Amino acid sequence: MSDDGHEHNGHEHVPSRQRRRFPGISSRAYEHPADRSALVALRKLSGFDTVFKALSALLPERSLRLLFLSDSVRVSDQQFTHLNDMLRDACYILDLEKVPPMYVNQDPQPNAMCIGLDEPIIVVTTGLVELLDEEEMRAVVGHEVGHALSGHAVYRTILLFLTTLAVRIAWIPLGNLAIMAIVTALREWFRKSELSADRAGLLAGQDLRASMRGLMKIAGGNHLHEMNVDAFLKQAEEYEAGGDLRDSVLKILNLLPRTHPFTTIRAAELKKWAESRDFQRIMDGHYPRRDEDKDASVSDSWRESAASYASNVKGSKDPLMKLVSDIAGGAGGLGGRVRRGFDGFTGSAPREDRPPADTPSADTPPDGTPPKDTPPRGDD
Repeated sequence: MSDDGHEHNGHEHVPSRQRRRFPGISSRAYEHPADRSALVALRKLSGFDTVFKALSALLPERSLRLLFLSDSVRVSDQQFTHLNDMLRDACYILDLEKVPPMYVNQDPQPNAMCIGLDEPIIVVTTGLVELLDEEEMRAVVGHEVGHALSGHAVYRTILLFLTTLAVRIAWIPLGNLAIMAIVTALREWFRKSELSADRAGLLAGQDLRASMRGLMKIAGGNHLHEMNVDAFLKQAEEYEAGGDLRDSVLKILNLLPRTHPFTTIRAAELKKWAESRDFQRIMDGHYPRRDEDKDASVSDSWRESAASYASNVKGSKDPLMKLVSDIAGGAGGLGGRVRRGFDGFTGSAPREDRPPADTPSADTPPDGTPPKDTPPRGDD
């Protein structure tokens, strides 16, 4: 059982490995700043939950619940008992009082999700169950429980609905543009919410190497003997720092349609957080409590989010982000740097800054005649 070995809120039969438990922990403790600022603001909106529940009749939630109930296997004491133990243990550690229903769906694609408006449900695919070992799977289950604790399931369901709606009204130019603008903004939040849930998975599993292995397997399949965590993390460094401005633009275009950050980036972000003071304070028992959520400041959360984005831009090795940082810092010579960064678009090789053609070089007299000791050059 987890730390004290006692049953709690019906979370019996939990695995025996010792882990710290976080009574009353607020999801603000592990949420990415950009994710946390949006959630704090939404929670402050009067009647927000009522409005979204009123929308439930328009959303496919009820249909999805019936679909999973009728065509998937529900995790319980009789079915997928090892997953049931992991689910209860994760809820116990993160102090989620009501254990959400969990289903295993036949799908070779490794995937997991947490959706629902009134009550969240967790779905994992057979591809994921077959891919991961016990400790890796524990991190994934904790990841989904983190989504439930944060209330992400509500907004993820809305995103699912809007994405479907955008496809249906694609023939209406302005309507589709309006919906896609919202979807694009939601996807940016969605990607940050995945980083938050990765942190929750680490808190639940408390095994960083297992979390790293799980992400690596999702990227490269079940060939762990052929892969290396440190080399995998180096890919994230190479991805961020490599290339020129063309590659920076391509990175943005590749990322925009995605709901999840790239896997190497998730691994690098999780390792960075695991080595941070914030993580250590949580493990030491110092974290914001759920009963304090109502007092959370929206303005403070937005400032933290802005500071996080600014810090990422300033510390980034990506050519475009470095350029943005230099512009913000008033660096000179930006024209030449932009030109070199985009030279590849025209097929020419990058070139160093040099004087214009009509500017005399250092060894040419002001009148433009060649130096006396320079022999005349014939035509090439």
